[in-house]
Amino acid sequence: MLIAIEKRYQKLWAENKIFEQNAPTTIDVPFDSISPAALRAEKPKFFGTIAYPYMDGSLHVGHGFTISKVEFATGYARMKGKRAPFPLGFHCTGMAIKACADKLVWEIQDFGPNFERYQEDEEEQDKEGAEEQHKPSEAPPEARAGDVTKFKSKKSKTSAKSVKAKYQFQIMLAQGIPREEIHRFADPYHWVYVFPEAGMRDVSNFGLRVDWRRSFVTTDANPYYDSFVRWQLNRLKELGKIKFGKRYTMYSPKNGQPCLDHDRSEGEGIGVQEYMAVKMKVLQWSEEAEPLVRSALPVDATVYFVPATLRPETMYGQTCCFVGKNIVYGVFAVSKNEYFFLSSWAARNMAFQGIFPEWGSYTKLLDLRGEDVIGTLVDAPLSAHSKGVRVLPMETVKETKGTGVVTSVPSDSPDDYATVVDLAKKAAYYGIEKEWAELEIIPIIETPAYGNLTAPALVEKMKNTSLKDPKLLEAKEAAYKEGFYHGTMIYGDFKGMPIWEAKDLVRTQLKDKALAFDYAEPDGHVVSRSKDVCVTALLDQWYLNYSTAKNGSNGD
Repeated sequence: MLIAIEKRYQKLWAENKIFEQNAPTTIDVPFDSISPAALRAEKPKFFGTIAYPYMDGSLHVGHGFTISKVEFATGYARMKGKRAPFPLGFHCTGMAIKACADKLVWEIQDFGPNFERYQEDEEEQDKEGAEEQHKPSEAPPEARAGDVTKFKSKKSKTSAKSVKAKYQFQIMLAQGIPREEIHRFADPYHWVYVFPEAGMRDVSNFGLRVDWRRSFVTTDANPYYDSFVRWQLNRLKELGKIKFGKRYTMYSPKNGQPCLDHDRSEGEGIGVQEYMAVKMKVLQWSEEAEPLVRSALPVDATVYFVPATLRPETMYGQTCCFVGKNIVYGVFAVSKNEYFFLSSWAARNMAFQGIFPEWGSYTKLLDLRGEDVIGTLVDAPLSAHSKGVRVLPMETVKETKGTGVVTSVPSDSPDDYATVVDLAKKAAYYGIEKEWAELEIIPIIETPAYGNLTAPALVEKMKNTSLKDPKLLEAKEAAYKEGFYHGTMIYGDFKGMPIWEAKDLVRTQLKDKALAFDYAEPDGHVVSRSKDVCVTALLDQWYLNYSTAKNGSNGD
């Protein structure tokens, strides 16, 4: 009874167009006949809308929650006699729809156009009523007649993605889309036509006061909206707010394009971490690594261990280089006779930053375990120890953080200091020569709080006795902040300069001498909606430039 009453009045509202609100015309109010303030007082108005819901599926309860706020406010404004239009658009731009469509393309290749070759797993077959939920006959008669906008989801969008959602076609089934219609969604433009219309139906059934004359979709499927976006961007470019150049961005190799927040299934909010990668030339391989390298590389090959650092100003204090004993590293070709020793994670990122010869490709000639290279002698650029430093083990090295290779500066890094002290105490246990871990620690930075050997002072102050002590991270952060904001260089070419000024000068010096280069990576695990683990790529791209005049903007 109540629903029948609701539908009768919704029909009357639509027939009488009571939600279609118009601004006063010049016939109603002749031009210049009244001041703007008086016009607003005489014909008050209210405008409300929401960010367009994204059309990679049906509207769900979250949309209803958000829309209800504008709906109530609009209704209240209308009751007060205000002109209160409520337009609602639908967002179709971005990778989310394209990724879902691509998944269907691959699933159709595997299972057939109606997924007839798909065989459920035994675990899925045991789920009560699972098959019944997805029979095409469950769809409303209109859908079976061919109108794919006339479906009704039995589940919320979140539920649909969590139940029997191993494949994209299963998500579509859970939303009530007939099996024989799903193959149409392999075309991303089909989503643009189907789900906005379904959204309009659902919103109207909900009884919202939407003026559908003002509805639209994004993308070039809507030439009017597309022309507005083009005008907006051209205008911003004229104002100097849009620039073009190479910038680091999150990137999906599988999709061949950037992967921004809403294009991700994991890692939303994770950004790019930029480093300086240092080239530490191998002077002498360890006994274990030497025959392996000789058999895989040219006789005249030059190999560099490549640690990534956030603190180029500390390179004067390098005393060793750390690797993870159990990590499998690679030796990757950079040029005819030049090779990098680093993790496969780092190599994959570098392949999309113009570091290797061919974009997107990284050629590995040799696998080496960290334990194989312990004792290797490498040159440490700018280090006071000009005859070279040794490669030593470190338990906390991560394969997916930086390059998996870590340069050690025990004067200013508490975890480096704690590690070399432990290595020297337990040299036999670690299988190293004690003197490898006992190179002189050179003071390179003076700080008001910790003197000229920040790391030893902090380790002593915090009583760090274990490499697994969580206080080491606290000490590391304290050392970095004290050094950057209050430290002064007391060693090297920039002696006497504050750290914040010397930092970039040292970086430039190393890069100019071809002893270092820029490197960047995701600051965490990022997965695209097409289930591709993302990298950081250095791409030509347009970008909005809202920075200060000092950084290249006009300062507005």
